[in-house]
Order: sequence, then structure tokens, then C-alpha cells
Amino acid sequence: MDKILEVKNLKVSFRTTSGTVKAVRDISFDLERGRTLAIVGESGSGKSVTSKAILGILAGNSIIEGGEILYDGKDLLKINEDEMYKIRGDKISMIFQDPLSSLNPIVKIGKQITEAMLLKNKASRKDARKEFNNLLGILEKNMAAATGDAAKAKSLCSTFDKFCIQANKLENSYNIDDSNAEALEDNVEDFLFRASKKQKLAVKDTLRSYQKQLRSLKDPFYTAKFQSRLDAVADRLGKVSGDYTAPKGKNAKIAALPESIISTLEEMKALLKDMRSQVRPDFFRIGLYSLDHPGEKLYEQDIRKLNEDTLHYLQEHFMNEFLTFEDKAVAYSAEESRKKKEAVLAALKEARTYFAGEFDKNTAMKLCKELSDKVEDSIDRLEIVKDSYAYTFRSSLSNGITRYFFYKAHNPKEEARFARQSKKRDALIAKGRNVDWKVVPKVVFDLEDLQADILSVIDQLTARYESATTHTGELNFRDRSVEIVHFLKEKASKVVYRVTRAMAKEKAIKLMDEVGIAEPRMRFNQYPFEFSGGMRQRIVIAIALSADPEILICDEPTTALDVTIQAQILELINRLKAERSLSVIFITHDLGVVANMADDIAVMYAGKIVEFGTADDIFYDPRHPYTWALLSSMPDLDTKEKLDAIPGTPPNMIYPPVGDAFADRNKYAMKIDFEMQPPMFQISDTHKAATWLLHPDAPKVQLPKIITDRIARMKKAGEQNG
Repeated sequence: MDKILEVKNLKVSFRTTSGTVKAVRDISFDLERGRTLAIVGESGSGKSVTSKAILGILAGNSIIEGGEILYDGKDLLKINEDEMYKIRGDKISMIFQDPLSSLNPIVKIGKQITEAMLLKNKASRKDARKEFNNLLGILEKNMAAATGDAAKAKSLCSTFDKFCIQANKLENSYNIDDSNAEALEDNVEDFLFRASKKQKLAVKDTLRSYQKQLRSLKDPFYTAKFQSRLDAVADRLGKVSGDYTAPKGKNAKIAALPESIISTLEEMKALLKDMRSQVRPDFFRIGLYSLDHPGEKLYEQDIRKLNEDTLHYLQEHFMNEFLTFEDKAVAYSAEESRKKKEAVLAALKEARTYFAGEFDKNTAMKLCKELSDKVEDSIDRLEIVKDSYAYTFRSSLSNGITRYFFYKAHNPKEEARFARQSKKRDALIAKGRNVDWKVVPKVVFDLEDLQADILSVIDQLTARYESATTHTGELNFRDRSVEIVHFLKEKASKVVYRVTRAMAKEKAIKLMDEVGIAEPRMRFNQYPFEFSGGMRQRIVIAIALSADPEILICDEPTTALDVTIQAQILELINRLKAERSLSVIFITHDLGVVANMADDIAVMYAGKIVEFGTADDIFYDPRHPYTWALLSSMPDLDTKEKLDAIPGTPPNMIYPPVGDAFADRNKYAMKIDFEMQPPMFQISDTHKAATWLLHPDAPKVQLPKIITDRIARMKKAGEQNG
């Protein structure tokens, strides 16, 4: 499966006046592209802390004790705020439990939705140009090296750059007119509806505005076949406006629209509908021909035939040759990368031996620089899907070494400070003094754990490179070449895509309609307090989707809503995931909420993942007693028995339990559960759980009856529906 996000050995704590709270304790999971991962657990289990760590919005008293969050070749725990700004809300968006925490109560919701688009557009265009130029430059370099023809490589890449930008300029102009036409069509429909309800309208001003907007549609590809109809309708709008007489006086009845105005507006609607449903030009195909034949009126041709003819022209005059050169470049880059990876593997093994023993800081940092240089040189820069381990190796290894030596020096000082303050406080208490201050908790780290983190960075890349050097024969270089072309097309499109306020408004209205807000055009100018809780949550979802993110994090988005609205929001998120190919992380304390939407489920307790599997694994074959407890306390319509409440309370994570954190609340707990944390036992390729009950020597324990009965009912219902 294609991993879009990887969380590795994440550890997060918080400083408090009472001590350091261990909120997330060494968790790892992957989010697969296009799937929904539900993270389930009671309050305080660490699930929300995990999601906030991904977005870089942890509280100021947080301590990242270790781990990595890998996305698009970056470790999100180590990038600066400027880099994180480009990802947060753009690539990864979040929906919070309380929609009012995300909405400004004194700003109209339409402005709040459009604001995100306008702010992100300029930065997005700049980044897209940089990425486009960077990849095309790397491609040209490898074309030249693979073929020995640097001049031809330069010519091909220069032509691709020019015609790609030309194509997207043409497309952007077309899109602006299409967006304006759609807005105008909706406005006319809204105007006619309000007129039919005898609402007060500024008829003459509105008709003048419509006339002006019609005349502003000037893209030749969009208007060529409709120019005479456009001119005729625009002229008629000016003439029929004189047929309307506005009512005078306070008590005067609102006059009905004359038939001449209604018929003209209906004709205008029909015209706009025809324009919007016309065959769309394929501008990527047209781009090269347009560049080679300036001044030719391509828009006057039949668009279907133009699309076919320009495809043949593009293939014969450019793309066939470009792909041939590109295939060689991709193969060359992959082979050069493979050779360098083999050399790096030997260096990684030597480095591991060094870091497994005693080492000094100067030598360690020197080795880190040398090794990181070799790793970065070995990366295949023509791979669109980045190997996050290779791209983040330098920062991960450097950070690990720095942390090791910092705490090697810091730990003794911290221990001494803590002992000194504790001794002073105890002495004052012994003298009968009233002590109103507390000793600041000590923050120390186990050096063996920090050393293990360094070795883990090396081991992960070693495993990655061993796999890469043994599977090179399986690569399809033509598929990679096509993937690069699509990537460059996408970036070129973003370079010329300017979002105007009018376009942002229309997209916002579309989003409002998409998330199920009725009459979005009328509600665009309302304030948050004018919406119900469920509608406010839909607005927040619209804001989250406004930048077309790849990952959507939902942090208990239905908890504050009633059951009926919960179901609607869950159904909405499911639909949007499918339509937009989103990858979703869904945070909840209620397993029942994710029964019909999760692909994978991670059950968290006391900062650790105690069970992980597909939805079927968790609901049909649960293995951890905590998962049993959650399922046993989950209501449904068919359960006749009394639901089982989970006894006790979660542990105080200032003092994490030595063994299984759930042991005190677990009626199946054994002696070892109080003495040693269980490892993660692999049950199947998709299913694992951290419980000593899975040890071969553990006694056999039966699932609670309430769960076995529910599983039987679910299987029976599945068979009947199947």
C-alpha cells in the first residue's frame, strides 16, 4: 500500500507543576493513501495529542521526547514554522470537536471560507514554480547524462516548460470565464426565485450588472460559438429594463416582473447553461500547437476535432521524442542511485558499529555530516514519491546525536538541582515551616534510549536501501516518465492559477453546497451564531477542504452533536473522502462512531497503541482486554444485556505504570501484567495487539458474552445483506 503519512516511535510529554505527564509513549502507525484510520480511546489516552503533533500545534509546555512524523520527504517534528505553514491547512487540514473554536464569531462565514483560499493561493503559486523548475532541471541534467546530447536535452525541457505554461495560461483564462458564468447563472436563478416570492429587488441595477457581467466574458475558447447570442442577450437586458416600474411609497405593493424581463433572463440562463456544457478544450494538447502557430484562431474550430488533431501534433512533434529521452533519463537516474545506495549501505553498517559503542560528540557530528552527504547524493531525485527516510536522514541523525549529548550533560545537573531543592523543602517542612512552593519536576532521559534512537535512524534507512537495491528490476520506467509529466503539468497549472475574490466566493459557495448547507448563496453573508451546531461543523469542514488537502484529521468532530446530526456528519465525511480521494485520521472515544467509516483502527490507552487492525479485525476478532471493554460498553439497538462499564480510572501518567497500563482495570490481568509491559504480538498481516494474553503460555480466556453475541449478530446480518 502507498503510505501518505508515517508516525514512528512518537513520544510526547508535558511539563506541569505536579510533574511531567507522559502523554504519548512510543507509538507508531502508518496512514495509507485513500484510507480512514480511526484512533480510538478514552479521554487522556493521547489520541488528540498525536493529531496535534502531526499539525505542529502542541501546547507550549509540550516536550517532543523522540520519534518522527514523515510526510512528503519531511519530518514534521523537525521543520520550521515557515515550512509547516505551507503544509498546515494546505496539505493537512483538521476539524476540531467544537466548531466555534475554529470560527470567528464576528466575521461572516463566507469571508472565513474565502480567506483561506486567498491567503494560500499566492504562496502555492510561488512554491509550484519552484518545484516545477527544480524537477525539470533535474530531468534535463539526467537526459543529458543518459544520452550524451546536452543540447537536445536542454531544447526538449525548454519546449516543455514553454508549452506547458502556455497551455495553463489558456486554461486559466477559460476557467475564469466558466466560473463567472456559473456564478451569473446561479445569480439569475436566485433573482427569479426571489422575484416570484414578491421580494423587494433593485431590478434596474441588477439588470445593468448582469449586462456588464455578460460583456465581461471574453475568453475566445469559451465565447466563440456564442458571441452573437451573448451580444443579443446583453442588448436586450438594456432594453427591457425600461419595462419595469419600481413601486413608490412605503405601502406600495411590489410590482411583478414584466414578461419581457422574465423571458430575457430565462434566455440568459439557457445561454449560460449551454456555454457551461460545451465540449471542453484539452489545453495541454493545444498548448504546443498554439505556441508553434501564434495568431491562428484555434477557437473557431470544432473542439472535438481540435482536441484530436492537437494530440497527434503533440505526439509527433514533441511528446514521443520527449518520452524516449525521459525514459533513458529515469533509467539512468535509478541506476546511478542504486550504485550509490550500495556504497551507502557499507557506510551505514560502519556507522552503526560506531554508534553502538562509546562515541564522542565531535567525531559523531563529523561522521553524521559525511554520512548524510552520501545519503543525500544517493537519492533518486526523479522519484515523485519521496523516500522520507532518506530525505530526513540528516535531520533525524543530527537531532538524535544532539539530544544524546545534551542530556548526557543535562541529566546530572537536573538530578543535582532536583535533589537540592527537595532537600531544602524537606528541611523547611521538618522545621515546621509553612512551605507554599513545590519542587520543579526533573526532566531527564535515559541515555540508552537516546542511543537506541540514533541506531533506529540508521537501521530504518539500512532496511530501506537493502530493499531498494534488490528490487530495481521491477521498475517500470515508462510509468515513471508519465508520472513525472503529470506532476509537471499539475505544478504548471498551479503557477498560473490566480484566485480572484469572485472566484474564491464561487468556490466557497460550491463548498457550502458540497457539505450540505442549503441555500448557500443566501447564507454566505451570515454569521456563525445564525447556524446550528451541525451546520457550524459543516462550515468548518468546508474551510478545511478549501485548500484541497490530501489528509483530513477529524478530532472528535461529532461529540458535541446530537445522534441524528452525528450520522449526517459521518456520512458527509465518508462521501467527501471518496469524492476527493482524501486520507482521513478520525479521532474518537466511541468505537460505534467509526464502525461504518474506518478502514483501520488503532486503539490507544495511556499513551500507547494497545491494538491495531482493520475494522473487521477490531469488531470481529478483538484481542486486547481494553478493546473488549470498549466494545462491551458500546450501545446498540439489539443488545438486551446490561452494558459493561469500564471499572476504575486511567492511570496518572506523571507516574506511568511499570507493566500494562490497563492492568488495574483488567479483570483478566495476570501477575506479569503488573511487572512488565507486553510487546506487540502479531496476530495476522493486518492485526496486532499488546497483551500478555497472546503469549503462548498464557491461559485461554473467552471473549465476554456481550461481544460474542454482537459478533454473531453482525455476521448474520452481513450474510443476509450479502
